[in-house]
Amino acid sequence: MLPTNKGAHFEKLACQYLRKQGYHEITCNYRCRFGEIDLVMGNRDQLVFVEVKYRSHGSWGDAVEAVGHHKQNRLRLAARHFLLCHPHLQHMQCRFDVLGISRDSAGICHYNWIPDAFI
Repeated sequence: MLPTNKGAHFEKLACQYLRKQGYHEITCNYRCRFGEIDLVMGNRDQLVFVEVKYRSHGSWGDAVEAVGHHKQNRLRLAARHFLLCHPHLQHMQCRFDVLGISRDSAGICHYNWIPDAFI
């Protein structure tokens, strides 16, 4: 059974997954007038803006496909805003990742992590 706030649940799972890959959480659900960034993670001198997408089944398409050009542009603008508000992080290299999460019929989560998904 899924929790009522599916987005927050899967963002938490995504954060845990990325921590296991050696990243640390800087913030989650960063909101500004340009949009929202699900996760902002760090790894050494790299800042990673992560869009998390969940798909309950394949008929809705792959989770990663859901991040089209319009969403990418909004994420870029939100990332610029984040950097303006956090000047101490502006020295870090930045990239945009997409982390798709799906569940199989047994309820097991599968992760499709695309580092550097777009520029």
